[in-house]
Amino acid sequence: MEDNLKLLDFGEKVVKKALKLGVKDVEVYLSLKSTIHVDIERGKIVEAIKGIDQGFCVRISYNKSLGFAYTNILKEEKIGEVVNRAFHIAKTVKPTGDWKGFPHPKPLLKARNIYDRRVAEASIEDIVRDAFLMLNSALKTDRRIMVVEGYSGKVELVRAIVNSNGISLLEEGTGISCSLSTIARDNGEVTPICFEFDGSRSYNIDPEKVGRESAKMAISALGSRKIETGNYRVIFMQPALLELLTYTLISSLKADNVQRGKSALKGKIGEQIASENLTFYDDGLLEGGLETWSFDDEGTPSQKTALIEKGILREFIYDKYHADREGKESTGNAYRVPHPSYTSTPRIEPTNLTIQPGKYSEDELLNELENGLLIQNLQGAHSSNPESGEFSTVATPTWYIKNGEIQYSLKGVMISGNIYNVLKNVICIGKNVRKLGFLVSPWIVVENVRVIGRLS
Repeated sequence: MEDNLKLLDFGEKVVKKALKLGVKDVEVYLSLKSTIHVDIERGKIVEAIKGIDQGFCVRISYNKSLGFAYTNILKEEKIGEVVNRAFHIAKTVKPTGDWKGFPHPKPLLKARNIYDRRVAEASIEDIVRDAFLMLNSALKTDRRIMVVEGYSGKVELVRAIVNSNGISLLEEGTGISCSLSTIARDNGEVTPICFEFDGSRSYNIDPEKVGRESAKMAISALGSRKIETGNYRVIFMQPALLELLTYTLISSLKADNVQRGKSALKGKIGEQIASENLTFYDDGLLEGGLETWSFDDEGTPSQKTALIEKGILREFIYDKYHADREGKESTGNAYRVPHPSYTSTPRIEPTNLTIQPGKYSEDELLNELENGLLIQNLQGAHSSNPESGEFSTVATPTWYIKNGEIQYSLKGVMISGNIYNVLKNVICIGKNVRKLGFLVSPWIVVENVRVIGRLS
């Protein structure tokens, strides 16, 4: 920790260097990241890589024009070069007329269970062992299983924010995860790719379960049949829901898209846009959340923001700039998404988008389907229209459910529709919550989903 605190000293030096140029608004973001990544391809461990990445970036405001520059060399001799480059850009680009500056310090609530020393100290041998356990667990489940790809990995990240308004913040976090994709082959039939995943901020993942469940899913996808086109009740499992929401709803909840008129939700705060069964909130302080931090990448405190309550749209997510434009407070959703993170300016992103769980078990949810589908994943959701919410995507792997029982897997299935109709038609929500990327969700049951059964 003592060495990490030197990042704050470094950031203070960058700010002082910039202020000597006559600017008044400066922000420095610094990160130090160490990773171990083990890759699996075609049933074999093919690569184990240990890496370290570090760098810093500077944003300078000059006459309401913003300049940005970065470097991956975290040394004092680079400070002047990066600051001067950012200052030069700020002097040459067009002003941002409604720019009101970087954030000021505010009280923080400490994020809980986001750092585990066991993850930080895990060796490359530990991560390779996790990969072997996962791989062997899948292969011994059934002789018909073939492992397509997978990985195991860990990350330790130190991130710091220093600005000219007095913000000086640093936080450490860890993460560990594994994933495996499998297919099953039998009598000339090959199933779709089935995958399983486990991820956590602490060292409590179960790679053997990931391998076993991925294999069992692939075996259950054998013997696939076709289905007639029609409207069905559908259970969306977490991976399918993550894909669907990412490319439809999420962009419409971002304040920048709302302000540009690129959100179907513009002007609908306080209106019923979803089923009364559905409550969404963005929780940057979720204990142990995969996207949990005490503050965002501008230094704004993280918080829990109600987005949709019992179907009523309550709020959008904001960074500092877009909140200022409406005279509001940032919701703490400014993040630098590309990797490495210091190579980009912040943009609005969800933290832990949480669907409030219901009371139903998985078996009880299945019992809601007399004639329906269980969908594990979607392919092609990226081609959806984020402004209108329209989508048409392949659902695979998918299983046909009759009277609450899984009958067989399906092939050649597509689903289409509009995300807002999907949200309005949610009839049941499970209690089997899982964390997958930014999504924290159980299974949900949606009625009247358009399912297209293809001939091929």
